Amino acid sequence: MTHTTGFTLGVVGAGQFSGQFSKLFNAHPVVSAVYVTDVLAERADALVESQGLAGTFASFEDMLASSVDAVAIFTQRWTHGPLVVQALRAGKHVYSAVPMAISLGEIAAIIEAVRETGLTYMMGETSYYNPATVYARQRRAEGAFGRIFYAEGDYVHDMDLGFYDAYQYSGGPDWKQTASYPPMLYPTHSVGGVIGAIGSHAVSVSCIGVRDDRGDGVFDREVSMFDNDFSNASALFELAGGGSMRINEFRRVGYPSHLRESRFRYFGTEGSFEQLVGSAVWQDKEGFTDVSELVETAATLDADDPSLANVAPALRDAFVSGLAPVHDAGRLPRELRGMPNGHEGSHHFLVDDFVRAVTEGGLPPVNAWEAARYTLPGIIAHQSALAGGERLPIPDFGDAPGDVPAHAGAPSSAIPGEPRG
Repeated sequence: MTHTTGFTLGVVGAGQFSGQFSKLFNAHPVVSAVYVTDVLAERADALVESQGLAGTFASFEDMLASSVDAVAIFTQRWTHGPLVVQALRAGKHVYSAVPMAISLGEIAAIIEAVRETGLTYMMGETSYYNPATVYARQRRAEGAFGRIFYAEGDYVHDMDLGFYDAYQYSGGPDWKQTASYPPMLYPTHSVGGVIGAIGSHAVSVSCIGVRDDRGDGVFDREVSMFDNDFSNASALFELAGGGSMRINEFRRVGYPSHLRESRFRYFGTEGSFEQLVGSAVWQDKEGFTDVSELVETAATLDADDPSLANVAPALRDAFVSGLAPVHDAGRLPRELRGMPNGHEGSHHFLVDDFVRAVTEGGLPPVNAWEAARYTLPGIIAHQSALAGGERLPIPDFGDAPGDVPAHAGAPSSAIPGEPRG
C-alpha cells in the first residue's frame, strides 16, 4: 500500500535503542501515530508516557492484528529475521534494526516476502549514512577514485565500553549466554560502510577468528547460546568484478570506540580516502587534502540527558552525535532538524528514508537486496572462521528491482576540498 497523507507505526521493543527512534518517528510530519509493544510491558508503558506516544499493544501479535500500517523492530539482534517475515506477511511495512538476519535461510525468506507482498522493507544500517561513507560515495560518483580495487571497514567496539551493561540490560540473569554473540554475525556497521560507498558485493571470503581468553564466562562456548568463543575476527573478501575488501569485527580491542566505532579506507587507481579516529584524508597521485572537518559531527544532545538514563555512559556518544558538513541537512523535514540524532548523524536519515519509501512507494537505499549484501558476507565469514579460514563462496540475491532513490544523506553538489599538491 502507498500512503500519500500519513501512516501509523508500531515500535517493537522498548529497550535502550528504540526510544531514540520512536521520538524521531513521532516527530516526522508523515507519521500520524506511534505505538509500542515489549515483552516487558512496563518498558513499553514508560516509553509511551515519557514521549507522549499513542499507546501500547500487549503483544507483537496484537500489534500485527491491528490497523497500524508499519512496524519498526528493535528486538534482540538474533530475532529479527522471523519477526520481519511475520510482519510482512501480516501486511505491514517493516523497518528493522541490524542485522537483517543470522542465516541464509532467514535472509531468503525476507526477500521472498518483500517480493511477494510488495511492501517496504528497510534495514536501519547507520554506516550507510556515516559521513565517511557519504563522502566516499560522492567521490566515487564523481569518478575521483578511478577503479576502486581495495577497501577496508572496521567495527572496533570493546566489550568493556558499554556492551557488558547493554547485554545485562537486555539479557537479564542469563545475559552471558547472549553476550557471546559472534562478531561476524553483526557485520553491517563495517561491511555497510564499504559496500554502501563503492557498490559491488562480496563473492567469497576467508576469515580468521580469535578465540577469547578473558575467562569471565563471556565468549565461553560452554555458556554461549551460539556455541561461540570468537571475540575478534578478520575477514578478506573477494568482490564481484575484481578487487577485495577487508573487514574487522573486534570486541576485545584497545581503541576509543566511544569516539568512533566504525572507520573506513578506500583505495582506487586514481585516488584514495582514509579515516582514523580523529582524522580523514583524501589522497591522489599529486598530494593529499585533510578532509576531517567535512566528516566531523557535532553533538545534538547532552550525554547526561535523562532520555539516556538506561544507556551505559560509554555508549552515549553514539546517541548524541549530529550531522557533519558532508550531510545534506536540507533534504530533511524541518521537524527533525535540531532534534537529537546519533551514530554520526545517521538517525534522521534512517527515519526519513523509511518514511519516504513507505509514502512514495519506492525502494529505500538499504532495501532487502542491499541489506543482504551487508549481512550475508558476515554469516559466511563466521562459517569460514569455524572451518579454520577455509575460503567459501558467498551467495548473492542480485540487484534490487527498479531504481533506488539517490537522496540517502548526501548533497547533490560536488564535495569541497579538492586535493592539493
